[in-house]
This record gives sequence, C-alpha cells and structure tokens, in this order.
Amino acid sequence: MDKDRESSTPPLELWGGVECTVVRIGDEYRDQVVETGHSVRLADLDAIADLGIRTVRYPIVWERVAPDDPATLDFSWHDERLRRLRDLGIRVIGGLVHHGSGPRHTDLLDPAFPAKLADYAAQVAERYPWIDRWTPVNEPLTTARFACLYGHWYPHRQDLGDFLAALVNECHASLAAMRAIRTVIPGALHVTTEDLGKTFSTPKLAHQARHENDRRWLSLDLFTGRVDDRHPFWSMLKESGCSDEALAELATGEAAPDIIGINHYLTSERYLDDRTERYPGQPVGSNGRQRYCDLEAVRMPHLAGRVGPAARLREAWERYGIPLAITEVHHGCTREEQVRWFHHVWNAAEQVRSEGVDMRAVTLWSLFGNVDWRSLLTRKEGIYDVGAFDTRGGKLRPTMVARAAASLASGRMLDHPAVAGRPWWRRPERFYIGSGSCKPHHFGRHPLLITGATGTLGQAFARICHHRGLRHVLTDRSALDITDAASIGAALDRLRPWAVVNTAGFVRVPEAEHQPDDCFRINTTGPELLAAACRERGIPFVTFSSDLVFDGKLGRPYLEPDPTSPACVYGESKAQAEDRVLSIDPQALIVRTSAFFGPWDAHNFLHHTVAQLSRGDEVHASDQAVVSPTYVPDLVHASLDLLLDGEQGIWHLANEGSISWHGLAREIAGRTGLSPRKIRDSGGDKADNTLGTSRGQILRPLEAALDDFVRHSETIAR
Repeated sequence: MDKDRESSTPPLELWGGVECTVVRIGDEYRDQVVETGHSVRLADLDAIADLGIRTVRYPIVWERVAPDDPATLDFSWHDERLRRLRDLGIRVIGGLVHHGSGPRHTDLLDPAFPAKLADYAAQVAERYPWIDRWTPVNEPLTTARFACLYGHWYPHRQDLGDFLAALVNECHASLAAMRAIRTVIPGALHVTTEDLGKTFSTPKLAHQARHENDRRWLSLDLFTGRVDDRHPFWSMLKESGCSDEALAELATGEAAPDIIGINHYLTSERYLDDRTERYPGQPVGSNGRQRYCDLEAVRMPHLAGRVGPAARLREAWERYGIPLAITEVHHGCTREEQVRWFHHVWNAAEQVRSEGVDMRAVTLWSLFGNVDWRSLLTRKEGIYDVGAFDTRGGKLRPTMVARAAASLASGRMLDHPAVAGRPWWRRPERFYIGSGSCKPHHFGRHPLLITGATGTLGQAFARICHHRGLRHVLTDRSALDITDAASIGAALDRLRPWAVVNTAGFVRVPEAEHQPDDCFRINTTGPELLAAACRERGIPFVTFSSDLVFDGKLGRPYLEPDPTSPACVYGESKAQAEDRVLSIDPQALIVRTSAFFGPWDAHNFLHHTVAQLSRGDEVHASDQAVVSPTYVPDLVHASLDLLLDGEQGIWHLANEGSISWHGLAREIAGRTGLSPRKIRDSGGDKADNTLGTSRGQILRPLEAALDDFVRHSETIAR
C-alpha cells in the first residue's frame, strides 16, 4: 500500500457482536440472548460502549418479535435496547434471522419464506429507520447445511436437494428483505456473513474437497449473480427443484452485499483423510462411497502456512472485490488463547489491508459468551464459553478479552507476558501426526512464579502452564522459602515474575493439631510475607485457602462474604492467612477450595479408595461430613483465568455439587467397576462444608469431573 493511500484510509474498526442465535430443534426453540442472560441486562449495552466499540451486530430476530403470529409483533424489548444503543452513539447492524428457520408459521423450505421475511423486514425498517446496515439472514450457507444437510436444526433434513432449496430460499429472502428495507431506508447497506473455511484433502478425496470448496462460495455466488449454467452447482440447483424465479432474480446481482462479513474460526478449515487408521479415536464419516476422517486443517503439519484468516480474506477479495470485514472472532478456550486468537485475526486483517484489500473491521463476537455451541445447541448441557464478559455471576464481569478489546479500540494491542507466548495453533504438539517445521517454543518475557514444587497443586500448575504455553518457574523451598522474607525478595528480584501463585502449604490437617507452630508458619506467615513482597513490587498474587475456614454448621452452602468460623487448627491458619493477605494487598486473589482430586498423582481420596477396594480392604468414610470435591485440572485452569482477568478478593472454586465422603467413595467405586460392599460409614459429627458462590459458578458439575478423573487418571490400574 502506498503512503498516500495509507494516510487516506480510515483505521481498521473494532466492531462487537452479541451471540443471538434463535434456533429451533424439534418443537423447541433455543435463544442465546436468554441463555446468556443478556435479555434481562440493559446495562450490557453501556459495557459495550465502555470498551470503545462504536458498531455492533445486534439482533432484531424474527422469532423473538413474532414467534407465533405474523400479525402480532412485540418490539418492546428491542425498542428499549435499540434506543439505548442510539443514545450511546453505537451504530447497529440489524440482524433478522440468526441461524434460525423463522417463526412457527414458516421454515427454510417454505416457498413463502422470502415474502414473509420481506414483510417483517419492512416493519422493522419503518420502526427503526436510523439503522442503515442490515444482515437479513446470518450465514445462510452454514444454516442451510446444519438444518437441511446434516439435520442438526429444524427442519432436520439430510438431503442435498433440501440443502440447496433452503439456501436459495435464504438468499432470495435476503434479497426480498433488502428491497423492503431500502423502500424505507434508500441508502441501507447489505452486510452478509458467511464462514468461508477451506477444505483440504488427500489425493483420493480430492473430488470431495473440490465439491466442498465449490460449495463454500455458493451463498456469495448467488448473491453476486455468479450462478448460471456454467456454475459447478447449476445442474444440482435445477435438479433440486429450486425456484426458477428466485434463481433468475439472484442472477441479476441485485442482492450483492455492500460488505462481506467473514466468520472465521480455528475449526473452519478442514482436512479430509481416507487413511482413517492414522487417527485412532477420531470419528469416521462417509460420503456414501468413501470413509474418511474430517479433521481440523490447522492440526496438519503439511498445511502450515496455507490456513488461517489472511489466506481466506485474500481469496474472498480476489473473487468478489467487495469490501470485507471479519464479523465474528471468538475462541472457546483459555483466556490467554482467546486473546492470542483475537490478536492473530486482527493482525491478519491489518496484513491484507497493507496488501490493498478493502478491509473495514474486525468483530469481537460473543461479547457475553455463548451456551452449548460445542454441541451446536443440540444438547442442553449448559456449557458456557466466556466472551469479553463472563455473565455467570448474574452480572457482567469483564475478562482479559475485554481489556484486549479496549486496548485495540484505543489503537494498541494488549501487552501482557501471557499473550506473548506461542498459541496452541502454532505449537508442534497440535499436530495429529509429526511435528512439522515449527520453531522452538516462545513463552514470553517474564515467567509466572509458582511456589510448592513438591505438592499436588504446584505440580498441576506447572503441567497446565506448559500445556497453555505460559512461561513459568516452579520453586521448592531451596529456591524460595515462603517463610523467609529475604528469600522471597531475592527470588522475586532474580526471576522478575509477572505474577506469583502460592501453592505451598502445610496440608496434613490432623497433624496440624499437634504441630500448630509449623502449620501457622507455613500457612499464615508464608502467604503474608509473599503478599507483602508482591505488593511492594506491584506483582499480582494468588494464594489458596480452604473450606475448613468454616465449621460446617451454617445449614446452607457457604458464600464468599460469609464470616469464617474455623473448628480446627488448619482452618484457623487459613482464616488468619486470608485476613492478613487482604489487609496487606486488597488486590490479591484468594481461592477457597475443597477436597481436591486429580488424575496425575496418588495423593487424593479417590485414588486411595480405588486402591483399597482393589486390594479387598475396607474403606472408612463419613456419611456425616459433606464437602465440595474439586477436580485439580478444573481448579488450575479457572484460577489462571481469574488471575489473567485481574480478579481479586476471595473466590470459591469447587466443582458444582456436594457429597459426603462416604457417598464420594461409592461414586468412584461405581465408576471403576468396584464393589462398594466394603465401604463403611465412619460416622463423626455432622458438618456441611459445601462451597457455594455469589460470584459465579465457574467449575463444571462434579459428575463430569469424576468421569474425567476416571478417564484420564494416571494412577488407577485398568
């Protein structure tokens, strides 16, 4: 790009998006605006503005406004929110159908679908004439595939002809809707969106890859008038019974978008391999003639350099010459990987702009997260993926992604040592086979310092930090004695960590009664000295506490603000540590947890239970003492995410649910095929130390964690 053009080109814009899918599955509808809680939080819109976002893809979804009767429209929810967006100075890109098939009186295969959507679009435009950008149908090709080729969504068809008919119907509906909108708003722009992921393959599947690569352009080809008797899909479209009138109208090019929005994900690009034996554990599919694995292209070493958003943007620009935007950027992963992906896509957009591509914006999608997209909404599992905000506490909690967005909106990328590490999609361990030609790992400038090298938690932190590409140093007492201020200071000045996680501690609860001095020195004085040293140097600090700061007599789950009431020396040492740390550094993060168990060592109740039952020994466990068992990998991932989000104060992190020690023993016996006959109730005083939370339940249900423990345990003989 020459300097004159560069100086006259507006900077790349940061847009935002609200996950707003309303999809019908069978006779039920799922509404992401409801499931993420955005439907009841008007203040969400102010949070968008606070990030510096000035354009947002926002739903005016047909199924929400007129769910049952086309003559009965309720705009009350939208009136309030669109008015607020306008007052905040945020431009709206109005979305009318988002992965849906419309209200109950229509569907994707209804010949009247285009006329019905046009009628709705006219009424929306008349109500909101100040909205000048519109997406009548989000991702028409993707929606038609999932609804009519794969059968995931209504009308649940699995037929190529139905897929093509549905796609033409959606594209024709978009044309009709834009005509209706432009009757009211003559200058309205059509912003279409689509996933343009490319398919690669082995030579034997080249024909399948060619079919899928021709297909990926089909919605945009229809919109831009490129589908005629020379198009690869022309004969199939005719054979499927697609409307001649619709094809003729689309062939005029009147529906051509003013901006093409590309929704690109790490899983968008695929690799088809007929050598299924090379991928044990991967699902095997078929096209009716051949069996093959459909794999993420980013995991294939020979495709390095050929995949990614920049390559797909160049292809779209070369094919259509229409201004482009990335209209969804989201990655359901750990926090630093979310930001790394956000930065990666932003850099790709800037790169192609420098090459002359008319690139307008990058859209941070799922601002308020999404629910169950890992199963394409087909299962109600309640799996929540965090966006720029975490909504699980009933109110918005900004994450590291929000900080990254605010930085980009102000013209710079977020500078953080965790983000500087190499993302998983560029690390050699991502590959299914081989190691590729990747350079050695780069983890960033400063490490995360973890104390407690000999403990379960410290070892788990080191293991997971390596997995996440986070540079870290795990220290034992010889390298950093947490009870010695001079040792702490020397280690911090030598290592210059960006944060400190203290996992060191006196963990033998019964022995604490006989060794109180040692217990308080390690559990109370140690965290106090660490907090002081970190506070002095401006280093974020995390330490761990216990459910035993409570006596179990409250009669309900304990929440973070509840006063402590320890009933043992160990609990008292942890309670005093909490008070001292927060008095020194109110910004420290204290994680209360309970009865943790992990798959990587034998130092936990579940391993001991399985080992004893396997030997035929009795297991004695109280049915009176109720706890919140916590899976160590879940605990570590959540703690790291909270640290990266800049959280502070006390957080309860335990897997959702509670159970007695006796009940837990029976659960693990059942999952490992062992008889529970020798599990005895050891009695004792009744106590319920369940950890609830008023800040948001982050860890998944206990049942899922127990399943993973059995599946991944390195200590249980099979």
